[in-house]
Amino acid sequence: METRKTKQEVQQRYNGAVKRRKWEDPPEDPEAVKNFDPASRVKRRKSIILLGYSGVNYFGMQRNPGTKTIEEDLLRAMLKQNWINDEGFRQPQQIQFQRAARTDKGVSAAVQVVSIKLPDNLDVEALNSELPEDIRVYAVKRVTKGFNSKTNCDARTYTYTLPTIAFAANEEKVDINAYRLPADRLKRVNEVLSLYVGTKNFHNFTSRKEFLDPSVKRFIMSFECETPFVPEGSMAEFATIKIKGQSFMLHQIRKMVGLTIAVVRGLTDSAIIEKAFGQERYGIPTAPGLGLVLSRIHYDKYNKRYGEDGCHETLEFEKEEPAIQEFFKHHIASTIVETELSSNSMMEWLEKLPLHSYEPRDENEPSEWKPRNRKDDNDDDDE
Repeated sequence: METRKTKQEVQQRYNGAVKRRKWEDPPEDPEAVKNFDPASRVKRRKSIILLGYSGVNYFGMQRNPGTKTIEEDLLRAMLKQNWINDEGFRQPQQIQFQRAARTDKGVSAAVQVVSIKLPDNLDVEALNSELPEDIRVYAVKRVTKGFNSKTNCDARTYTYTLPTIAFAANEEKVDINAYRLPADRLKRVNEVLSLYVGTKNFHNFTSRKEFLDPSVKRFIMSFECETPFVPEGSMAEFATIKIKGQSFMLHQIRKMVGLTIAVVRGLTDSAIIEKAFGQERYGIPTAPGLGLVLSRIHYDKYNKRYGEDGCHETLEFEKEEPAIQEFFKHHIASTIVETELSSNSMMEWLEKLPLHSYEPRDENEPSEWKPRNRKDDNDDDDE
């Protein structure tokens, strides 16, 4: 049994009478030296990676074996640049990898934030050279030890860009290149969007959620359609809807947009929105995923608490704004317009929209969405 040190022995150590054991390096193993991983013993600090991506050619942000995802390409590039080691690549949770929002198949992000433990003095441009053109890392920033990009997020802003012909009356026959959204119709769109603002029960705007589930109550801060525009090189008019909320469930935004289009086109009355917040089940049409973009991640509380402590930067990304706008313009906005005009995803969806039923649905009627093998599909975030 180990005996406790006497007061005298403790004092001798503090006075230097008892020397500390000198550290001796273990004998070199040639094989171990040969296989040494330089990323394995580097001191790591909690950081964030600020990035953007065009999701058109990807099956979402979250890593999913056998599919092309943003995380897979990002982690592989980080491994090549020794930002992470093999263990971090195989099990990102070991280096506290956490995305701020999970985007689904085809959905893009002008701004996405990943919190992770990383070494200091990293070369962002070298990492970008390993990434495909549709993924761009803007910056790496130090954050507090306990920072989590998801749980520290106060709000998220998404945009949804679509051809304005989606808001034409259902019986109106007009060419996509000739249609221009009248001012009074834009006003009508915003009147309908305003019905979603506030704390509502969105159980009908996602999948596999019940009315009494506390997680279906979500707070929408703003929801507005901006002034229409004609993109460079296009004859068709487009508009961008911007929505800001604390958090969103799977498919929630696309269903909100889908039902808004149905109301504005005259396929159902605006009263359906208030009914959908109630206990009865309704089948809500889901707009195509192409136009949806994660636009901003908001960290207001974090910035207020740590942004002026002299040790940490605010997470407002003003310095990176020019790079964000450039990437958005050339790799996201242009891709949305080009893909829409070539694939006609919105036009094909509009053709089927009149077939949708807006009557209360039987509890046993199957959902239009088929569940996938993913953990916590509804735990944040839309698309």
